[in-house]
Amino acid sequence: MPLSPGGRLGPYQILGRLGAGGMGEVYRARDPRLGRDVALKVLLEIFAKDAERMARFHREAQVLASLNHPNIATLYGLEESAGVRALVMELVEGPTLAEQIAARPIPIDDALGIARQITEALEAAHDKGVIHRDLKPANVKVTPQGAVKLLDFGLAKALDDEPGASSLPNSPTLSLAATRAGVVLGTAAYMSPEQAKGKPVDRRADIWSFGVVLFEMLAGCQVYSGETAPETLASVMKDEPPWDLLPAGLPAPIRKLLRRCLQKDSRRRLQAIGEARLTIEDVLSGAAPEEAAAPPPAAAPPPPVSKVRRFLWPAVAVAFLAVAAPVSWVHFRETPPPERDVRFTIAAPEKTTIHTFAISPDGHLLTMAAEGGGKRQLWLRPLDALEARALPGTEDAIFPFWSSDSRYIGFFAQGKLKKIAASGGPAQTLCDAPQGRGGAWNRDGVIVFAPSTNSGLQRVAAAGGVPAPATRSEGGASHRYPVFLPDGRRFFYSAGMGGGAQSGVYWASLDSVDGRRALADNSRVVYVPPAPGYRVGQLLFGRENTLMAQPFDPQTMQPAGELFPVAEQVMAAPYGNTPAVSASENGVLVYQTGRNLADQQLTWYDRAGKALGKVGAPRRLIEFALSPDEKTLAEARPDAAATRGFDIWLYEVARGADTRFTMDAAQDLTPVWSPDGGRLAYSSGRGGALDLYLKDTTGSGKDELLLRSPEFKVVSDWSRDGRYVLYGQTNPQTRQDLWVLPLEGDRKPAPFLQTEFLETQGQFSPDGRWIVYASDESGPWEIYVRPFPTAAGKVKISIGGGQHPRWRRDGKELFYLAPTGHKLMAVAVNAAVPGARPVFEVSAPQPLFDTRIPSIPPGYVRYLYAVAADGKRFLVNTAGTEAPEAPLTVWLNWRAATRRGD
Repeated sequence: MPLSPGGRLGPYQILGRLGAGGMGEVYRARDPRLGRDVALKVLLEIFAKDAERMARFHREAQVLASLNHPNIATLYGLEESAGVRALVMELVEGPTLAEQIAARPIPIDDALGIARQITEALEAAHDKGVIHRDLKPANVKVTPQGAVKLLDFGLAKALDDEPGASSLPNSPTLSLAATRAGVVLGTAAYMSPEQAKGKPVDRRADIWSFGVVLFEMLAGCQVYSGETAPETLASVMKDEPPWDLLPAGLPAPIRKLLRRCLQKDSRRRLQAIGEARLTIEDVLSGAAPEEAAAPPPAAAPPPPVSKVRRFLWPAVAVAFLAVAAPVSWVHFRETPPPERDVRFTIAAPEKTTIHTFAISPDGHLLTMAAEGGGKRQLWLRPLDALEARALPGTEDAIFPFWSSDSRYIGFFAQGKLKKIAASGGPAQTLCDAPQGRGGAWNRDGVIVFAPSTNSGLQRVAAAGGVPAPATRSEGGASHRYPVFLPDGRRFFYSAGMGGGAQSGVYWASLDSVDGRRALADNSRVVYVPPAPGYRVGQLLFGRENTLMAQPFDPQTMQPAGELFPVAEQVMAAPYGNTPAVSASENGVLVYQTGRNLADQQLTWYDRAGKALGKVGAPRRLIEFALSPDEKTLAEARPDAAATRGFDIWLYEVARGADTRFTMDAAQDLTPVWSPDGGRLAYSSGRGGALDLYLKDTTGSGKDELLLRSPEFKVVSDWSRDGRYVLYGQTNPQTRQDLWVLPLEGDRKPAPFLQTEFLETQGQFSPDGRWIVYASDESGPWEIYVRPFPTAAGKVKISIGGGQHPRWRRDGKELFYLAPTGHKLMAVAVNAAVPGARPVFEVSAPQPLFDTRIPSIPPGYVRYLYAVAADGKRFLVNTAGTEAPEAPLTVWLNWRAATRRGD
């Protein structure tokens, strides 16, 4: 019975599906009683309804639950609800050993470290009389901390038929439709010869499987294989392992250990797994006796074979295949794919959350901008390593991207475009990029990048220098997330954060600043070159929460096939309606699924950070504004399809009623209430660039155009006397400035503050005599106050950085968000205007509480919290905490599994 996220099984809250195994579906669930996540393995109906088998399973499960060892995943218990039976297991994060082996051979020392932990787990189980019987790389997980966990210990035996059945059809390697519903209890490639023959097994079967697993870790390939299960089993019984594939530097004691583990006669095999542990420990500690590590001598020629023996093996094989053929037809009739795809997950570095990420072009290295403890920096994780390492000198990094040779990482931090060698070393500043939004680095050392949120792309040499235009942006339209084609001249990018008919995916060339539209979807794209032997590549982009692939011909620069989905429930990357995805040139796909904007919850807090109550259900919410009477919220939300843009909705707090306020296909953002609550001013991209509009909150009448111009404009406040609207406007020379639009007379806008720096997030004081704003003039973002309308002189409010200032209703206190943990800060204000000289005095900032507001793009006008009139309560757009932090999914050779449109 499939379970749905958000549902329950007994006390357990279902968070999501993890996969399927031989016993049934596997789900991630939350145990609210103990405050921990668990794995629920929902048993197949054929097991759950078999009373005799379940009684035996209960008895066996009691033994399994007694296995208390750090290298064995714990069986917590059994749960039954509404006829559904499930195992409650320890949830183990990290990739399986099979996923690591698929990537490349594991280095000797790492493989021995993993093997030592496997032997400790097996030894503890064997001491209690428990045999695994299905030890294989897929049942071994390696946590981000490097700990090995064995999964499904003894469960195959627990669900098997009665002990003692030794006929071939009852072998746990096989699958009979009438009794097993296609469930394979055991895996042919890892089963001992005696198990493959259907004979009773003991702990020596686990020793054989351990030898196969260790061999595969070192060689990076499968020891025994065949096109069908019978052929694989035949290989197990007759073939020698490919000893020549072991690494040349492998210590001789380990070679000897492997030969002892892989003896086909169980009587000559290693008799106790503890002996393997001692051998590995001696080698790792350097205490093993000195022996040459030369490859093993060539095998002696086989003795003469009699005519009887010459024909005996084919007869045995024919008999075996005759018995196994029905089973093979039931379970193994599918033709195996010519290439194998593998998926595994990578968690964020400990105590961090992943902001943005990128896989290297060669598919070997993953870099992540991860945030934790109020600090964000780059981390580097080789796919064949167990842990990521931090890259010093990359503080505040966002949107990393790679050089074409996978040696350097470009990124944005402190208003600059920077680069750092993947091998480490100091970071180098290349040029200014006040609000960087993605870059691409070609093989000729040219970087194309987005310097800000509302400009065209620029180009600069990888050695640094003065940037030049790479694309032409009309009216401050946003061009972002460039990605080069293999020729290193042409590149894709997303255009039109303002929405409207011209939004979409464009391509341009280093030879021209003019772009041409390739797709109408308003999304970031990743271009994947044609696979070997194919003519067209693929454009990956987001539609709703699905990662889509569009076959694309790089010669004609036109779509060249049917669109198809690649992955579902893909998260949106920060600062835009784009998928969190990256892809290498050789078939490695990385994407993030799980928690998204839908998990954000509007919550009231007091000054100490105590939650006072929630407003509505969790929902996708970009920003909101609280009405003056605190009864209604104006919210900017993505449209249902997440492809058109954002619309503004009105939400009545008391009734929980929703009313759609804007309905066009563009981006409608930054709603601002009039002082009497009767109208809303907002920004909209329906005319191309973001312009300013006005509309009655009753919904009557048409949208009134307040201001249209080629520049990119974002409304930020409405003065208490109703006379002025304050907004931010881009300028190629002065970057971003604060402007004032009078709502009386000729309504001619005028600049309030124009400098060479960025000024944004402006707010009128309640008495209308001051404007507070955020600026990057000192490097990091800080909060300042200037008198209105003169702007003569300024007072710095924040210390150590700050954004998103808000006034208390009486003007006697200011609030803002500090960069560390987005902590809410409070500053007491004493303002006066004696004569013609304004006086503005403030106290030292005082911390109130960590807001848990989602990651904030620097300099954005986003309404992420609201202050109640008395300054004692705060309505905060809080990031969800119940869902687990979303890991990254790594999909190796994904094109083999989605071979469409190539």
